[in-house]
Amino acid sequence: MGQKTNPISNRLGIIRGWDSNWYGGDDYAAKILEDDKIRKYLTARLANASISKIVIERTLKLITVTIHTAKPGFIIGKGGTEVDKLKEELKKISNKEVQINIFEVKHPEIDATIIANSIARQVEGRVSYRRAIKMAVATTMRLGAEGIKVLISGRLGGAEMARTEMFKEGRTPLHTFRADIDYALAEANTKVGLLGIKVWVCNGEVYGKKDLSPNAGVSANDRARNAGNRGGDDRRGRGPRSDRGDRRPRGDRNDRGDRGDRPRGPRAPRAQKPEA
Repeated sequence: MGQKTNPISNRLGIIRGWDSNWYGGDDYAAKILEDDKIRKYLTARLANASISKIVIERTLKLITVTIHTAKPGFIIGKGGTEVDKLKEELKKISNKEVQINIFEVKHPEIDATIIANSIARQVEGRVSYRRAIKMAVATTMRLGAEGIKVLISGRLGGAEMARTEMFKEGRTPLHTFRADIDYALAEANTKVGLLGIKVWVCNGEVYGKKDLSPNAGVSANDRARNAGNRGGDDRRGRGPRSDRGDRRPRGDRNDRGDRGDRPRGPRAPRAQKPEA
């Protein structure tokens, strides 16, 4: 049955955690619907930001949205202005306070969602689907994935009859629960119709008990850096320009006293031309 089920939902509670992390209570259905609205809105709004996944955590009055992306600078914007805009827009959808954290995906080449969206955008831009898929497969295998499988369906190459093609390299054991399989589905909207692209990436096997919290893969340093929404005013821990005490005052250009110990006297007079 591993061939038929979604590999992520099949491994929930075993080696995969949930992307929505909260207690439902009586209005469970309303919260699920709200999560779906937030995800759809962010995916459409940040279509070019190479988003891997969106994790939503809730407390009584606060929604924490964590965006895992390959292009954090694209979302943050100049001086953190884009994040503030996003916050206001999400506040209108949910009617609650929203905090946005942004984490960088270190290896986007082995992330199924980013691979699937990349292939879809290339196919929409009239790149040959075979070429786009083969390049993606080669890059993924070069970066250390154990295996990758890509399935593309639809009117391939503008053919009159729809068909399905599969490209495989390495191993993708869908029946093995401890195999870390990442899966994604993307759609390419071409002029002849919609093409569906499915990607399975195997990142090895997980032994022992895995941490199932949604942001488990993020290092402690990243967590600390992202604690304040990654706004633009922190200047990545460097402080404002005026407070940097390690810089030497510039002073007068002629007053450079650190060039050796030799005294600098007056210049020697220029040699005069002999009179004819």
